[in-house]
Amino acid sequence: MKLKTVKRSFALIILVIGAIVSLVPFVWLIRSSLMTSTEIFEFPPKLLPEKFQWSNYKDIFSIINFGLYLKNTLFIMVPVIIGTIVTCCMCGYGFARLRFPGRNMWFGMILATMMLPGAVTLIPTFLMWSKLDGINTFWPLIVPAFFGGGGFFIFLMRQFFMNIPRELDESALMDGANHFQIFTKILLPLVKPPILVVGFFTFMGVWNDFFGPLIFLNDESKYTLALGLLQLKGSYSSDWNLMMAASAVMVIPAIIIFFIGQRHFIEGISLTGIKG
Repeated sequence: MKLKTVKRSFALIILVIGAIVSLVPFVWLIRSSLMTSTEIFEFPPKLLPEKFQWSNYKDIFSIINFGLYLKNTLFIMVPVIIGTIVTCCMCGYGFARLRFPGRNMWFGMILATMMLPGAVTLIPTFLMWSKLDGINTFWPLIVPAFFGGGGFFIFLMRQFFMNIPRELDESALMDGANHFQIFTKILLPLVKPPILVVGFFTFMGVWNDFFGPLIFLNDESKYTLALGLLQLKGSYSSDWNLMMAASAVMVIPAIIIFFIGQRHFIEGISLTGIKG
């Protein structure tokens, strides 16, 4: 019994240390957002500013067009989340519950896409959208979400669908239901946890996406929040305190969403097995 207690105590200590280490960057971000640019680079570094610069948070709204960038981000985010959830659920259901020629081969190809670095497909993707006159539009950032949303999400939903007993499908088929009815009325209500996981990860991906808008958007009026923060960086000097304040503002929605739905997120991840 004592050995078990020691192991548990040791595990708790490791978790506490890991939590503290993980929180250091966030604490440093908040601390720097309340300083002047000079204080941020003082050595040895200060733990707290001499005077809390709450005006930094006010200044970012006057320096950059925060409302416009937020509107552009939401304009991209809403259809991307909807498209990703709908199509990855459909693909996951098809690979998990339907039998068709080449199913394993196609699923293997989807998994193979997860091993390709984004830099490999960047130039072909840019050239494709250039031919389609999609540069400096939101289409390159929205349309891909309606084709499964990515290999990881398809894999996640497939694994969850495979863990649902097939007897539910068989009973529904005997009662005259078709696959669309089985998918929408029986199985979808059972996969709410992974759907929330997909929605949260998609939200984080769009909210923090800097590289995509940087490649495809040229007009400042179409910038997203992540790209808009670049306006705080000058050619010769940067307002690092304002950049830290803007970054802190961007972090807040993700933290709120996670704490509201953390039970569902953890359940969705923990219940997704590796069967099949």
